[in-house]
Amino acid sequence: MNRFPLRSLAVALMLSSGSLAAAPLDAALDESQRLAAEAKASQGRVEQLDDASREMLNEYRNALQQAEALKGYNSQLRDLVEAQRKELTSYQKQLDGIERTQEAVSPQMVKMVEVLGEFIAADLPFLPEEREDRLAQLQDLLPRADVSLADKYRRILEAYQIESDYGRTLEAWRGELNQADGGSRSVEFLRLGRSMLYYQTLDAHESGW
Repeated sequence: MNRFPLRSLAVALMLSSGSLAAAPLDAALDESQRLAAEAKASQGRVEQLDDASREMLNEYRNALQQAEALKGYNSQLRDLVEAQRKELTSYQKQLDGIERTQEAVSPQMVKMVEVLGEFIAADLPFLPEEREDRLAQLQDLLPRADVSLADKYRRILEAYQIESDYGRTLEAWRGELNQADGGSRSVEFLRLGRSMLYYQTLDAHESGW
């Protein structure tokens, strides 16, 4: 019996069985690598989705915070607009009141100036130029639109106060005394309140009241 062929056959069988066993192993390894790659890709997609979800959640929270802030801001704006509306209403009422006050006070101020002029004309004839000039300024002031009602009234009261003070003061000055013939002469005047107005010539030869 020849052993060599049997040995050769055994070797051939062993090589053949090794090749048959290696084929499924390689396929298994390839499948494993493919599955691992797919799993890695799936994990990457999951992580991306997780990141996107987290970003969307943050954006949603930020949107909620902004919406809440805008809600508070809008509430403040409504309060501010309401306050301004009430303030404008108050201003309008004040303006209407001022217009009514002007309608009532303006004629009264005209009357006050007229009465002041009548009083000066009937009073003792002292400081005529100064008093007439003050009266003329008031008469020019009344029709002016660039002067407020309050300023006009203040000026009139100041004139009344000055005229009132004349009744409680003494005053001496040198001035011109008008005479019946149309002439005048320099004299010394002495005013005692509103009760008496004296004069004396500069040479002291003549005195009168």
